[in-house]
Amino acid sequence: MDHAPIKSAAFQIVPLTPKRWPDFEKLFGAHGAYGGCWCMWWRSTRRVFEERKGEGNRRALKAIVDGGKVPGILAYLGPDPVGWCSVAPREEFDSLERSPVLKRLDDQPVWSIVCFYVAKGFRGQGVAEALIGGALDYVKDRGGCIVEAYPTPPKKTPLAPVSSFMGLPAMFARAGFVECARPSRSKVIMRCRVE
Repeated sequence: MDHAPIKSAAFQIVPLTPKRWPDFEKLFGAHGAYGGCWCMWWRSTRRVFEERKGEGNRRALKAIVDGGKVPGILAYLGPDPVGWCSVAPREEFDSLERSPVLKRLDDQPVWSIVCFYVAKGFRGQGVAEALIGGALDYVKDRGGCIVEAYPTPPKKTPLAPVSSFMGLPAMFARAGFVECARPSRSKVIMRCRVE
């Protein structure tokens, strides 16, 4: 279903809590966003991720939420969940911590934005950028000082959503992030201070 362009929509950005889990499931759908991911790609080793693909990943993220941790934030337009951003302290992302490409830049504590998922009819309408702003506010409210992101530089043709789930550098630059490293052709490390 296509939606009319959102002009100056006020998105409500809220943490994912057990109460909001049904909305998260509604947003991610039967397949858990992309191929049974359920936003566990960066939270587990690749082997464990593949073993749990689908329902196992859904249960793993639900256990995190039910255990009192907030793995990210949801964007709502009215009563409908339209977007997701995974944001948490970097050490909560096991695979990110082990990445040979996205190594820690230094020993400063950082929060990481590792994933976006926007409902099909709402893509290209500012949801991800609203989520970036919401993530900065969320981290600041929890005493964090540095937010890090790992966007994918665009190519000549537009990236498919499955290839741009970590965002694009321009989105983060508009929110005040600056490039700190370019460890590969397909990844940029950007930071924003929220103190």
